Amino acid sequence: MSDPGHDARALGVVLLGEEPSLIRVEVAERAGVPLDVAITLWHQLGFPHRADDDVAFAESDVEALRLSAELVRIGVLSPESQAALVRTWGRSYARLAEWQTTLLAGLAAEDGDATAGPTDLTDLVSEVLPRVEALQGYVWRRHLASAAEHLLEDASTLTTTESQLSVCFVDIVGYTTQSRSLDGPALVRWVDGFEQDTTALVVDHGGQVIKTIGDEVLFTVADPAAAVEVALALTARGADEDDPFPAVRAGIAHGSVVRRLGDVFGSTVDAAARLTSAARPGSVLVDVGVHEALATGDEDGWRFRRARRISAKGFTHLEAWRVRTTGRDD
Repeated sequence: MSDPGHDARALGVVLLGEEPSLIRVEVAERAGVPLDVAITLWHQLGFPHRADDDVAFAESDVEALRLSAELVRIGVLSPESQAALVRTWGRSYARLAEWQTTLLAGLAAEDGDATAGPTDLTDLVSEVLPRVEALQGYVWRRHLASAAEHLLEDASTLTTTESQLSVCFVDIVGYTTQSRSLDGPALVRWVDGFEQDTTALVVDHGGQVIKTIGDEVLFTVADPAAAVEVALALTARGADEDDPFPAVRAGIAHGSVVRRLGDVFGSTVDAAARLTSAARPGSVLVDVGVHEALATGDEDGWRFRRARRISAKGFTHLEAWRVRTTGRDD
């Protein structure tokens, strides 16, 4: 019978590329970084606490700590942004690692039998890891190129974290009820389909998906017309009984948005969230910023109808318009 502790260590060696041989004091000394700084960085990355005598580190940890110190030295990781940026890295990679490990474990079991265990997983990781690592590097560089292109197209973003953007939330209608009627795998497929189709449409319209929150997608796009086109297309799909895409509602606001570490903040984001909550199933509500930008929307096949003022925390009166495709019944 295999020893779980030994199996875990063997898998760790494969993933790290070497056997852990250092304690945290040695890592900090070799990297030339104060121990308290090293501990803070590890905590921000989401790594578990280690005692002073735990032999849990390798040369790769020394190099990572040295690189972090160099980024701080040249100003990429400023004292003001270091904690937030490192936490973001840690959360993002932790989620990705959890999903990938679960996926690999499932593949190991499928390729073997019901008794497939850590040895099978270690063999699979050894084969798959280099390919996944190379692919992740490619995806990262591609996104860097895209982000740099958008940055250089709008010179104002070089000196400020604020941009004029349309912010849209797309929310599944009746998610709680539907989630109770589906088993785990079916629910995952249903939500994955929603996220995948929404993301594809957003990207095709020059937008960016900021995050997905189970039954909701938040995206931004510079052109308010593009945001409306995406929202109307998604609500139309949701209204089609022959389309497996879920019924949705959407709220869009246009204005100043603060960008930080891949997320967005500000009253424009808050307004879009409030509009989404107030929207009826299958409808799209927009704020005054979108309405003013698209005052000639009828020429694009849209109609705007003034909605009741929305009571929302932080807003005295949130003006709203319902937008729909010309010819579509209310």
